[in-house]
Amino acid sequence: MRRLFRPKKTRAIAKGRLKILLISDRVNCSPQMMELLKNDISKVISKYMKIDEQQMEVQIGQTDGNGRRSERKPVLYINMPILEIGKTGIS
Repeated sequence: MRRLFRPKKTRAIAKGRLKILLISDRVNCSPQMMELLKNDISKVISKYMKIDEQQMEVQIGQTDGNGRRSERKPVLYINMPILEIGKTGIS
């Protein structure tokens, strides 16, 4: 149980960041493309709820493929803090 609450080691954090960079490179997604994607997603979601765009994170990851490398597929992870549901951010 204590393992769950231990802070991640620097090595694990660096490894995770490198993995994200490699995956985004493989799917040909530049930082500019990621920023455009983030902006488009925030515009659409803002029509339905108020979000914190400054804290929003968008990353490309990879499915686990159930142990088979050939079945791994790129996935998009979005961490978007919701401030209010039902209130639109766009007039």
